[in-house]
Amino acid sequence: MNPKVMLIEDDHTMMLLLTTLMRFEGFETAVLKNDESLETIMEDIRQEMPDVILLDVHLGRINGLDLLSAVRQDEKTHRIGVVMSSGMDVSKRCIELGANAFILKPFMPEDLIKQIRQVVATTE
Repeated sequence: MNPKVMLIEDDHTMMLLLTTLMRFEGFETAVLKNDESLETIMEDIRQEMPDVILLDVHLGRINGLDLLSAVRQDEKTHRIGVVMSSGMDVSKRCIELGANAFILKPFMPEDLIKQIRQVVATTE
């Protein structure tokens, strides 16, 4: 079975590009259905139970760092791999809060795929 990557990104164009890339690379994808609140996002994550979450730090309504903390504190989701992304280098903060990896935007597709595969390999 192919690993599932959940994409949590507020930029619609980036979401489409990432979905295409993930599928091309053989990953199953899930996209965030509702970003109304932290709890509704957590419900989506619990329902999908991805192998890895690709999480943007700066989301429209929700702070990605708050979501990362919620994922790590939840009994059902705390072991899901998380790759954080941002246009600002907040890698240290992301790792401190429990991210498995961080990638700085703009990134090369092959660098992202490498990060995701490494996280999948270490969280299986």
